Amino acid sequence: MTKSSISSFIGASVIAAAGAGLLSAAAFAAGGAGAMPKGEQLAKGSDCFSCHAINQKVVGPAFDAVAQKFAGQSGAEDTLVNAIRKGHVGTWGKIPMPAHPQLSEADTKEIVSWILSLKGAKAASAPAAAGKTYSYKVNGKTVKVDFPIFQPGTDKVTKDVFRGYELFNSYCFRCHGEDAVGGSYAPNLRASLNNGMTEAGFTNVAMTGVKAKGMPSWAGFFTPHQIRVIYEYVKARAVGAVGTGAPKE
Repeated sequence: MTKSSISSFIGASVIAAAGAGLLSAAAFAAGGAGAMPKGEQLAKGSDCFSCHAINQKVVGPAFDAVAQKFAGQSGAEDTLVNAIRKGHVGTWGKIPMPAHPQLSEADTKEIVSWILSLKGAKAASAPAAAGKTYSYKVNGKTVKVDFPIFQPGTDKVTKDVFRGYELFNSYCFRCHGEDAVGGSYAPNLRASLNNGMTEAGFTNVAMTGVKAKGMPSWAGFFTPHQIRVIYEYVKARAVGAVGTGAPKE
């Protein structure tokens, strides 16, 4: 191949690639395959996904379950817009959804329209419990948890437990005490977990807060996964598998 033909080939390739890129961008802008609906974009840009998921319950109901419940109902859009902007409690249990006055009515309608568009999907049932437990010897006693505390065959904690330690001692310690030892402003979370608080209860309180007791809502700040790893750290402390100070990683 001559130098001239090589240049022509490269130039044609570049033009073809640029053309394909422009076509892809145009398709995306026009709402083609792979384009995310505006309502979903707005939901992800707000704090909606801190307490909700598309097809499974987190703190609040799954979005597809909401779509199924309100499918075909007269005034469903107005009902959901008001619930999001003004807050609501009662339809899905006793956990309140905080108000979102920062969302404009137009943006809220886009989010609601997207949620209601999920009505054609099969509503997801609650995920079945895996049932897997992990056993550890602590002070001569066997303790069981539903997540691994240590890396297999070592005394090093998992990355999740260590991350939970970091997050707890960056934010939660102010009220709940460094290393979850308990504080003067808020409950001892180790005692709460040992006295029957479940992971779901832990997550609900963290995400929605307890306004009457000065506990803020962490929805929109922490993701559900971050709350999960904080829970794992506190639970590991509660059963005595992890002591005070930085765990070995």
